[in-house]
Amino acid sequence: MTQTTAKLNFLRIAPRKVRLVVDLVKGMEAKDAEVQLRFLPKRSSGALLKLLKSAVANAHHNMGVKEGEPLYIKDFRVDEGRVFKRQMPRARGRATMIRKRTSKISLVLETRESK
Repeated sequence: MTQTTAKLNFLRIAPRKVRLVVDLVKGMEAKDAEVQLRFLPKRSSGALLKLLKSAVANAHHNMGVKEGEPLYIKDFRVDEGRVFKRQMPRARGRATMIRKRTSKISLVLETRESK
């Protein structure tokens, strides 16, 4: 079993929104996940599709995985990244914080041995 990783840091979408898409494709074969992500109408699906293609390319180029071998998503993780803090003016000269959240995403692909 060969494992390949790919990471995406500081995606400017909140982790809560990205996890909706990640939970949908977790555990799938890479080709099936690519089809799902291509036609999903969520904003994060484009970035996740690019990350998946990068992980597949890493598997073929760095690990020597053959083109026909099926790759499965072993681990697809979304963590909180850095939070950008901005201020919004409010009544009576006050200000409130606006927190612009980012996501850190890591993807692990694995080949399964045939029985």
